[in-house]
Amino acid sequence: MTVVDRASVRVRTTALSVLVMAIALLIGSVALLVLSRASLRNGIETAAEERASVITVQTPLEEDDDDFLWQIRDAAGTIVRSSPQLSDPLPAGEADQVTIPGLDHRYLIVTEDAGPFTVVVAASLEEVEESTDALVTPLLIGLPLVLIVVGGVTWLVVTRALAPVERIRREVEEITGERLDRRVPEPAARDEIQRLAVTMNHMLARLDDARQRQQRFVADASHELRSPLSSIRQAAEVARSHPGALPEGELAEAVLEESGRMERLVEQLLLLTRTGGGGVRPMQDVDLDDLALAEARRVRRSGLTVDASGVGAGRVRGELTALTQVVRNLTDNAARHARTTVGVSVLTRADGVELIVEDDGGGVPEGERDRVFERFVRLDEARARDEGGSGLGLAIVKETVVAHGGSVTLDISHLGGARFEIRFPGSFHHASPPPSG
Repeated sequence: MTVVDRASVRVRTTALSVLVMAIALLIGSVALLVLSRASLRNGIETAAEERASVITVQTPLEEDDDDFLWQIRDAAGTIVRSSPQLSDPLPAGEADQVTIPGLDHRYLIVTEDAGPFTVVVAASLEEVEESTDALVTPLLIGLPLVLIVVGGVTWLVVTRALAPVERIRREVEEITGERLDRRVPEPAARDEIQRLAVTMNHMLARLDDARQRQQRFVADASHELRSPLSSIRQAAEVARSHPGALPEGELAEAVLEESGRMERLVEQLLLLTRTGGGGVRPMQDVDLDDLALAEARRVRRSGLTVDASGVGAGRVRGELTALTQVVRNLTDNAARHARTTVGVSVLTRADGVELIVEDDGGGVPEGERDRVFERFVRLDEARARDEGGSGLGLAIVKETVVAHGGSVTLDISHLGGARFEIRFPGSFHHASPPPSG
């Protein structure tokens, strides 16, 4: 890593702005000198040509002006007349710059034909040199001053612009996993830094919400696991303190029942972890109608009436195990709350596949329809515990469906109970016909 790479944004920005300004000023200064010199030279050349034209018409008797020297020559090149200041012949041809012996400045040579004679005029370039020198001095002094001012202003502007970033950095440095309620300061100016601060605050809010949900989840899971453990411990303590108090085999049945509850709870917790983990899972084409019919046959064995006449061909893209768990959780929930009948349907729509599971139970109050998808929520606490419900089944359904790009809605069924509608994006492959059942 070079020194430039390690330098701060202020140093890099200031150095770059000074460098660009220096190049621009240098080019501008050189162009100014060249153009000024060319303009003055053109003016002197024009004046020399005019003087030569005048001399061809009327030769001055005396010429004391050192700015314009002249000579008149015949066809053989002999000097006929000349300025008193000249002791040597001027160059015969036109020239941009020549040095005349005895004179201090360089001259511009212009020639003009006047019949049998040739007029040669030498114009002094002293004005060009003096004007150029007059420009060079302020440029040599002014350019460094301008660069210093540009560098200072750039440094101050960048420092002021980055001040909110530094405040944000200091605040973020103090935010820990236990202080996710803190927020970074948002600048008043509606610029990129303000949008960055708003985005970071939204991120912190999401992290804080996730941390709170995780804490609630851990607390609820601990509470749920404590219940069967307490039951096992209580039964074991009674059996140890009063050996004849429990009928034979009741302790083993209590341990088996409560350990079964614990096993189901742990399995559902692990499934939730996999659902929210975001890892790469094997995706395949799954016939949703096959899963629905299999669960319908299973629920019928419990004595309930299951209407599967609405199951049609429907294929989705997803993870087989997760989708199987979705259908099972929905049918188990319907069977738990149904009086006599459970309905299962699979419909293929233009935009995907729809799974519908409904029952003729008491339904879900409208104000509780979003809450039932939260973890460890039971609307009927006592009956849910007695029947093995952990309050995780519908949460698993929603998280799995959302992970597959689908949606879940809860409404009133025409049977009188709850109606769960799951919409999945459909697979573009041809769906197999449902088996009979």
